[in-house]
Amino acid sequence: MLMAVVPLALLPARGTAQEPNPTQSMDRPVNQNGPVPIFKVQVVSRSIQAVSYRNHSGWTKIDFQGTSLAPQATGSADVNSRLGHMEIKLDVKHLPAARTFGPLFLTYVLWAITPDGHAANLGEVVVDSDGNFKGDVTTELQAFGLIITAEPYFAVRQPSDVVVMENVIRPDTMGKWEVVNAKYELLPRGQYTYQVPAAQLHPVDLNSNKKSPLELYEAINAVQIAKYARADQYAQDTYQDASQLLKQAEDYEARKQWNPAIMTAKEAVQKAEDARVVSLRKQQQLALDQERQEAAARQAAAQQAAQQAEMQAQQAAQQRAQAEAQARLEAEQRAQAEKAKEEADAARAQAASEAQKAQQAAAEADRLRMQAQEQERQLREQLLQQFNAVLPTRETPRGLVVNMQDVLFDTGKYTLKEPAKLALAKIAGIVISHPGLNLQIEGYTDSTGTAAFNQKLSEQRANAVRDFLMQQGVNTQNMTAVGYGENYPVASNDTAAGRQLNRRVELVVSGEIIGVKIGTPPAANPGTGQTPPGPPHQ
Repeated sequence: MLMAVVPLALLPARGTAQEPNPTQSMDRPVNQNGPVPIFKVQVVSRSIQAVSYRNHSGWTKIDFQGTSLAPQATGSADVNSRLGHMEIKLDVKHLPAARTFGPLFLTYVLWAITPDGHAANLGEVVVDSDGNFKGDVTTELQAFGLIITAEPYFAVRQPSDVVVMENVIRPDTMGKWEVVNAKYELLPRGQYTYQVPAAQLHPVDLNSNKKSPLELYEAINAVQIAKYARADQYAQDTYQDASQLLKQAEDYEARKQWNPAIMTAKEAVQKAEDARVVSLRKQQQLALDQERQEAAARQAAAQQAAQQAEMQAQQAAQQRAQAEAQARLEAEQRAQAEKAKEEADAARAQAASEAQKAQQAAAEADRLRMQAQEQERQLREQLLQQFNAVLPTRETPRGLVVNMQDVLFDTGKYTLKEPAKLALAKIAGIVISHPGLNLQIEGYTDSTGTAAFNQKLSEQRANAVRDFLMQQGVNTQNMTAVGYGENYPVASNDTAAGRQLNRRVELVVSGEIIGVKIGTPPAANPGTGQTPPGPPHQ
């Protein structure tokens, strides 16, 4: 019975909603002088109230209020905990037309936001001419807050920053609440048309045929947005399927077969969204490939420069030896004649000059070696920041250690939860983009239960992480999964908090490209009184 205030990632509050200029933040010409980012995500903070509803507790009510974008909007929701799902009866009033917020916005979507920042699309909110809507939805989530956003179509997978309504806890809402710090990503206005010149934008004309269903307009909008994302180039098959479904829906609409038209239009929207997402992923992969090639070229150039410097130092050493030999010869001839003495002095001066040049060459070689070490350090710091943005990461002599807490697995099991999969997918992308990295995946447990059970559970969790990373494309030759059971605790097992810290999976990232050799087994934690066991069970 927990309610939580969840800070959501929203843009700063705006004034009263007004018709925006369609070209503002949308007409972004392509940079002809270099690579351009595929898309941008803006994350800032905002809070709503999220409720953890009691199981089988009956109906309870929460209110909805309009944000600064729709201050006149009001509403409420009745929530009931059923077996295996939550039932939500939504009633909102006085929402302005979604098109008010820009030419791309045609409808509204209801979202459930979990305390850890996950956004789930609960369905479309289709308001009538008075801005009213009533409808029933369900969700498998137990703890969540509710918001409504304006969207270009119903099948979007991430909410926009045009948040028009959010839930508010009533005095008679059942439960308790506390502040929970969490963020999630929103797509800013103009995201779907980023890099698209204004002359190529084709906003949907809602007045072309007022009898046409909204679903058909959403399908037109979805297919156009997929094309803006270059799905016709990078997701051709899926994009063609979406285009053909849209044509079929238009044919049904022309024959006034409304139900088939609506059904086919919805299918076209889903296909178009799939094509848009696939296209963006492929473009991201191409950008990563190019980045890897450029990094390899820079590394090769640095190695070549170091080799040249070493050759120059060797040549200088040879020249120095020759000069010293010449100086000794001239010194022996100094007694024979004054002229010979002068020539010997000149030779010694020349030898000194050559020695200075050799020292300078040696210093340059040292500088290049230090530069290569600095590049390794900078890459290590960059990876530390990237991993830390996904999961807590620390730098150790063994390498970069990414910590997955016990809460990312099903309780007492080794099945990965959805947030864990999302985090590991991001980590896989980072590892794949830097060839040469090695991963040692280490599973740990607390001391609860038998040693044999804990050893097996730690191995199962480590193997589950390894198998998922392998599915994401990480090279299995660069990964090792081991289980340490209840060994190597990081805190005392005498407290619940300490045991929770000990239940973890750690990803030890190493490799020559960051100046760290393959990670060694962990050392014992002096504060726990534990000593390291023998070799780990692979």
